[in-house]
Amino acid sequence: MEIGDFARYRNTGTVGKVVEIEDRPDGQWILLDTYSLFYESSTLEPAAEADYKVKVLEETSLDRQMEQAERMKAQIEEAESVINRITPSGT
Repeated sequence: MEIGDFARYRNTGTVGKVVEIEDRPDGQWILLDTYSLFYESSTLEPAAEADYKVKVLEETSLDRQMEQAERMKAQIEEAESVINRITPSGT
């Protein structure tokens, strides 16, 4: 594996781009950009570039957050309504 290659961590399926390789007394360790973590080389396998997804943090506007909150509130009210029909006394 070389810097710039794509690799998959077998245990979780995480795919990242190799950004650094270190030879240490306990083995070869490879830094993937996905979570900025080093992985022991024997736990990685080659991956396709198509499997690589860069995490993009999406800024959520206040309006979008309010919409999400309203949807959640409606779902809670609906669940409470169903519960009250099943157990009108609430017990």
